[in-house]
Amino acid sequence: MQVKYLNDLATLVSLCKRRGFVFQSSEIYGGLNSCWDYGPLGANLKLNVKLAWYQAMTRRDDIVGLDAAILMHPTVWKASGHVDGFSDPLVDCKKCKNRFREDTAKVNGVVTCPRCGATEVTESRQFNLMFKTHMGPVEEDSNVVYLRPETAQGIFVNFENVATSMRRKIPFGIAQIGKSFRNEITPGNFTFRTREFEQMEMQFFVKPGTDEEWFETWKKVRWNFYLDMGLRENKLRFSAHGPKELAHYAKAAFDVQYEFPFGWQELEGIHNRSDFDLSQHQKFSGKKLEYFDEAAKEKYLPFVIETAVGCDRLCLAVLCDAYREEVTKDESGSEDVRVVMGFKPRFAPIKVAVLPLSKKEPLTNIGRELRDKLALDWEVDYDETASIGKRYRRQDEIGTPLCVTVDFDTVNDEAVTVRHRDKMTQDRVKISNLKAYIAEKLINF
Repeated sequence: MQVKYLNDLATLVSLCKRRGFVFQSSEIYGGLNSCWDYGPLGANLKLNVKLAWYQAMTRRDDIVGLDAAILMHPTVWKASGHVDGFSDPLVDCKKCKNRFREDTAKVNGVVTCPRCGATEVTESRQFNLMFKTHMGPVEEDSNVVYLRPETAQGIFVNFENVATSMRRKIPFGIAQIGKSFRNEITPGNFTFRTREFEQMEMQFFVKPGTDEEWFETWKKVRWNFYLDMGLRENKLRFSAHGPKELAHYAKAAFDVQYEFPFGWQELEGIHNRSDFDLSQHQKFSGKKLEYFDEAAKEKYLPFVIETAVGCDRLCLAVLCDAYREEVTKDESGSEDVRVVMGFKPRFAPIKVAVLPLSKKEPLTNIGRELRDKLALDWEVDYDETASIGKRYRRQDEIGTPLCVTVDFDTVNDEAVTVRHRDKMTQDRVKISNLKAYIAEKLINF
């Protein structure tokens, strides 16, 4: 058997629409560029990814959760540097009128249009990436607010609230998952770069002088998270930010990158943000944000180690990594291709499929009763349409680890056949033992 992994993003995009993972937003109106809707299976997958990240963070005894508002006081973004510095240099091609980022299209000092190849462009202009809106009934400058471009600032402005209410001592972290918005000029590559996206960020507050050690610690922790997720290690790497690449707030930064079909790209940023954020908010708000160390009798502004994951990017990486085609040949030389989404069970949108061999009673009655019982513990699909072989293939294509077949013998022996996705082996299991059997197999898949 020959196994082929994904090397063409268009193949995955087609599967995602066909099987209900991801749809183009507002598709019946022609779609909205760079906006995507997660379908029933995609919503399950995304929830599973978010739960894995959130639990990995908050099950530690030194991290707590937060859910900050999307709309914040506009001075927050002045303090953070987003109002004045969160912009891209844009140029327009004089030949085809394409607008694009100057910094991404410059080679040896020459700017080349990525659409038509022309080198005649306008002077660059700075374009702020934040979406503006207005709070209140009248559109006045005094009512301007922004859709947040990152979730981190909600954590920083709540640092004292969390530390006081939860009686937290340094070092400790605050984790949250939430929507962010950036008016990206060059979105693309499916769900990788979008204007509306979800972030999973954790800010870890440490004593100055211990920040470098904690930075290295979090690099290791985050690397192991991706291995635990089941992503192939040869598809992962660290990429350090050089001096010219560092953000204005960063003392040091590394990206965890994944090799997508369109190349190596960032999944997560791990940053040593120094005390930039708290010092800025202390300055602009006039509110003291220093931490008092009771044991050492000293006061200081904590340094911050940040881990920032793009949830949509990670979901895309999980989809890319799971896709495989198993190609076999029969005696005549004809090829048979089985498409499998090889999700680790905890990320699979459907954990178990119940498949009665016939649409007739009593098999359907038994099947539906089984479906309802199993759904108390897992995401379950029920399917009685088409041949059993076609139904197995459908479940393979959405990544379902286990299929439970109710057949004609079930009526007499009160047992079902459980088929495993990866090895395609089958076991006969008593219905009375089915839940325990499934639980054990999903854990040790």
